[in-house]
Amino acid sequence: MINITIVCVGKIKEQYLSQGVAEYQKRLSRFSKIDIIEVDDERIIDNNNPSLCEQVLEIEGVKILAKIPKEAYVITLEITGETFSSEELAVFIDKISTYQNSKLVFVIGGSLGLSPRVKAISKKAISFSKMTFPHQLMRLILFEQLYRSFTILANITYHK
Repeated sequence: MINITIVCVGKIKEQYLSQGVAEYQKRLSRFSKIDIIEVDDERIIDNNNPSLCEQVLEIEGVKILAKIPKEAYVITLEITGETFSSEELAVFIDKISTYQNSKLVFVIGGSLGLSPRVKAISKKAISFSKMTFPHQLMRLILFEQLYRSFTILANITYHK
């Protein structure tokens, strides 16, 4: 069984997003063990100040790095990452978990993204779109796409 950990910055505040994540986490439990690790987001006083933004990214990055197991295959979600179709993502997850590592860690940054240190340990940066999404919504999108990937691999009709 594949072990998936989602390391993300911040907590989900909206109930509808929490409910959606919980639903997909329940559905995924038949295919994978899924853990969610939330790290506290840092307060941004002035997001127009590059120096302060770098400090926030660094602090959040240290928190993220502390939660990533050393032996895991790290996948960061980045707007500049590689894009996949749902089918391609399923094949990618299957290939990595079968031939390289059954412990996958997906990392979702905060409102400023990810620190360079977190990006440096990533084995694959993926993007779900060139559009920007709130990081809480991105968690739900990731869960849905993971579930879709597993249903594709299991040849279950959800994907259609």
